[in-house]
Amino acid sequence: MGRGKVVLKRIENTINRQVTFAKRRNGLLKKAYELCILCDAEVALIIFSNRGKIYEFCSSSSMAKTIEKYQRCSYGAMEGSQNSKQTQSSYEEYVRLKTKVEVLQQYQRNLLGEDLGHFSTKELEQLENQVDESLKQIRSTKTQFMLDQLSELRRKEQIMLETNEALRSKLSEGAPSLSSWEVEPCNVPYSRQPPQSEGFFVPLECNSTLQMGCNPVALNEMNVAASAQTGNGLFPGWML
Repeated sequence: MGRGKVVLKRIENTINRQVTFAKRRNGLLKKAYELCILCDAEVALIIFSNRGKIYEFCSSSSMAKTIEKYQRCSYGAMEGSQNSKQTQSSYEEYVRLKTKVEVLQQYQRNLLGEDLGHFSTKELEQLENQVDESLKQIRSTKTQFMLDQLSELRRKEQIMLETNEALRSKLSEGAPSLSSWEVEPCNVPYSRQPPQSEGFFVPLECNSTLQMGCNPVALNEMNVAASAQTGNGLFPGWML
């Protein structure tokens, strides 16, 4: 009498579940070993129990090399398909941008008055209105730019005027007063010279303590002339 069909569901009894795990684990490891021996296949088997304990089998010398080979073969195909999808997406984006550039170039030629043969009267009126609106915006922008420049120049002019006024004020404050430039009268001492006979010249005495800024020689000559005048209003001969 054969065994009955096993229902595939979680075993609720903890002991029965542990016993079944041990039996099936050993059978699975045995099948993996037989597969690698009989078929010369590279087999790697990793099992984690419900308690977190690990059981593994590897037909090659290193489990890490087998896992690396698996990743290279599995994810390499996925990357290839992704690269193919990215290439297709990039080509579609290129076609879309190329079409957009061609439309913009055609629109620019139409604004310049070229390639208008296929336009209807209504389309030409719309294009004319667009050109007029563009001209208005350009003129408005130009006027605003010129006003901004004028305002900036006025501001700079005001700054220069204020700077010039400040410099004039400093110059007027630092300049000396007029009274300091006036020449003080010089009291030049002189000696009274006696009258001399005509035809005889006697040089005047010079005082070394004369101050700069005055003309004591002229004053001395005037005083000497006044003192040397005779009673009858005549000057001696050396004064003539």
